[in-house]
Amino acid sequence: MENFSELIRLRRSMRKFTDELLTGDDVKLLLRAALMAPSSKGLHSWEFVVVDDKPAIEALSHCKQQGADFLSGAPLAVVVMGDPQVSDVWIEDASVAATQMLLQAEDLGIGACWIQIRDRRDAQGGDAEENVRQILGIPSHFRILAIVAFGHKGMERKPFNEERLLWEKVHVYSPTLPCF
Repeated sequence: MENFSELIRLRRSMRKFTDELLTGDDVKLLLRAALMAPSSKGLHSWEFVVVDDKPAIEALSHCKQQGADFLSGAPLAVVVMGDPQVSDVWIEDASVAATQMLLQAEDLGIGACWIQIRDRRDAQGGDAEENVRQILGIPSHFRILAIVAFGHKGMERKPFNEERLLWEKVHVYSPTLPCF
C-alpha cells in the first residue's frame, strides 16, 4: 500500500471469500498487527483464538441470530477477546487490536469483516458469547468482543466514496482551524 490514506479509503468489509487458504506468513502478519496494538496502561488485556478448522468455523457462523452466516465461507476466523480482570477497558483494547488486523488484511490484499459478538443473541435468545465459548472451549473469565473473518476476496468492492463523508458530524472548537 502506498500510504495510510489510500489504505483506509480502500478497506471495505468483505463477506464473500474464495476457497484459497491464507499462508502461514499472512496469518502471522495479521496476528502481529493485533499484538502490536496499543492498550491502556500497556496491560494488553486482549487475547485471540485463531480458527481454520472448517467444522468449527461453520459452528461459529451460527453463534448469533444474524450477521455471522457468511463466516462459513471464510477460511480463517480470529476470535477477539479481552480479560476484564486485567483491564476495565478491555473492550477498547480489543477493538483497537481488531481494527489493526482489519487494516493489515487490506494492506495484504486480504478480505476481512468484523462480526460483533458482545451483547448479541442467537435465534433462541441465548448469549452469542457463551455459544462461542462452548464451541471453542474458551474459559469463562474471558469476554468475547468479536470474530474477524479473513480470506481472499471473493467479490469486488468499490473504494469508500468520499462524497459520503459526514462532515456535519465534526464539530470544531478552534480559533485557527477552518470548518470542514
